[in-house]
Amino acid sequence: MASTIQLDRYDRQILAVLQHDGRISNQDLAERIALSPSSCLRRVRTLEESGLITGYRALLDARKLGLALMALIHISMDRHTPDRFDHFEAEVGAIPEVLECLLITGQDADYQLKVVVADMDAYQELLLQRITRIPGVTGVHSSFVLRRVVDHTALPLGG
Repeated sequence: MASTIQLDRYDRQILAVLQHDGRISNQDLAERIALSPSSCLRRVRTLEESGLITGYRALLDARKLGLALMALIHISMDRHTPDRFDHFEAEVGAIPEVLECLLITGQDADYQLKVVVADMDAYQELLLQRITRIPGVTGVHSSFVLRRVVDHTALPLGG
């Protein structure tokens, strides 16, 4: 089990701001949380080195890229062995349309995938030519996203 990193109020403020604006300058960040720029930069670097900040990314508009169809796919496997799961996870990890792969419990499935594609034809191609051909996949159940109701990337930081 991973250990929890202890954060003070400045660390929480830094993380809150960076989760919403990862491109903010150190000067602006320092002013926003009332710290000196050198102290702020030192804290950000410590948070990065600790592994709490794992990276900075641009969030893209899938529709503007022609990726209008999002689906959730529940996958059932034939055997629950480490080798079978490792192979499946490596295979889906190499599929660019797979945004998320979760090993789950409490369902009639072993995995849930979140995928994004252009349209139903592209979905059919992904499903039949890539996903169902992975050894061990025995069941697939698809649900299509009609609308994103909540779409956060920021984690709750507590207080």
